[in-house]
Amino acid sequence: MRNVYLVTLFLVVLIVSVFGFRGQIFTTPPIDVFPEWAFPGMKRQPKFRPQSASLFFADGRADRLPPPGVVQADAPTAYATARERTADQLYLSEQFNRGKDAQAQFAAGFPAGVTIDRPFLDLGRARYTTYCTPCHGMVGDGNGITKQYGMGTTPTYHDDRLRKMPEGEIYNTIVNGKNTMLPYADKLTPHERWAVVAYVRALQRTQLGTVADVPAAQKSELGIP
Repeated sequence: MRNVYLVTLFLVVLIVSVFGFRGQIFTTPPIDVFPEWAFPGMKRQPKFRPQSASLFFADGRADRLPPPGVVQADAPTAYATARERTADQLYLSEQFNRGKDAQAQFAAGFPAGVTIDRPFLDLGRARYTTYCTPCHGMVGDGNGITKQYGMGTTPTYHDDRLRKMPEGEIYNTIVNGKNTMLPYADKLTPHERWAVVAYVRALQRTQLGTVADVPAAQKSELGIP
């Protein structure tokens, strides 16, 4: 037993001698357990910490503004970015940001300034495919891949309740989530959310089409008299 105590004391003295006491300021470079040659370029990279000084720049600041034309890696499509830059007034709109009208009710239709065209629907389809199809399915019938793994509560967009639901309420569901659906406010910009709403309406419309909706020029191609 005496030997155990001696060995333990020896180890404690050795560890304290090598690494020092907690909080001690080293006056010489500490022992490097993992030397630079073992992990080159990982431990001592040339870098500046946030809000630190730099003698390289004339103003002495390490923090720099991004060069002109730089965009974030996950930036929206060029169409969405250009549209948002030229329509900043939309962000002051309660309907655009929250999907509600002046009476704080979910608004029907799309905010003024949002143009429903092919690029807008393409944007909605791209975001819908990424974030919505796992649960709602490609055609919005609620038969996404998650249903095969027990998610049985995903509704179909093709019932009257959701067809009659105001666009603002669909937007609000995307932002805040509902029931088992998580919010997507951190993944989609307001412009992208409205694009998804527009694409959902397009999916619903596909189930309600009639022969009368086919343009006359295309009826002959389809063999429609």
